[in-house]
Amino acid sequence: MIAIQRADERYSADNGWLKSNFSFSFADYYDPNYMQFGPMRVMNDDSIAAAQGFGMHPHREMEIVTIVLRGRLEHRDSLGNIAETTWGGIQRMSAGTGVFHSEFNISKEEQLDLLQMWFVPNEKGVTPSYETTEFDKDRLADVLVPVASVNGVEGKVARVHQDMTVYLSELSVNKPLTFSQPSGRKAFLFVLEGDISLNGMHELGRRDAARITDVSELTIVSPEGASILLIDLP
Repeated sequence: MIAIQRADERYSADNGWLKSNFSFSFADYYDPNYMQFGPMRVMNDDSIAAAQGFGMHPHREMEIVTIVLRGRLEHRDSLGNIAETTWGGIQRMSAGTGVFHSEFNISKEEQLDLLQMWFVPNEKGVTPSYETTEFDKDRLADVLVPVASVNGVEGKVARVHQDMTVYLSELSVNKPLTFSQPSGRKAFLFVLEGDISLNGMHELGRRDAARITDVSELTIVSPEGASILLIDLP
């Protein structure tokens, strides 16, 4: 089964300094049809104005993965971590038993665009931790590059406490990209830029998403080039 969520079907919130699109129920937005997909609980597409951000606030029992699409994100937390992330970097925080953190756009001129995803961990009570990793942007062409996974690689692939993998890829014109997974698993596909065809049956555009269950083989083709995010989930 492939269920499509169009970009304009997401809930939009405009707080002036923060503009968000929610793919799942979040904060004041509640939709019983978009509560969770496997362990995936949140997918927020955020734009943060220059020199603005979130002050210190708490999290617990959640794996939080952030991908910066444009601009510079500064993270600070109660563990003593201070880090800056840009495109090409991944930020992962395992909230575990509890942690406070802040996130700010440290540019005084440029807007910050990011994706933030929350996943329910496969174990509770872990010690809170934080890391930033970097992926090779030059390797994204027509390959699914893992950027966060249960099988983390220090400095290269962020390690999450869940049996899942987050991939990024940039598709060349009309060059098929295939993905296979065992029966019983799920996949979440999100189009960052461009247009794609999924299994020759579904056309998706910029910021459209597909929730995929019981489909073991995926073929993705873009007529003019595209960039995508794909998440393999239990």
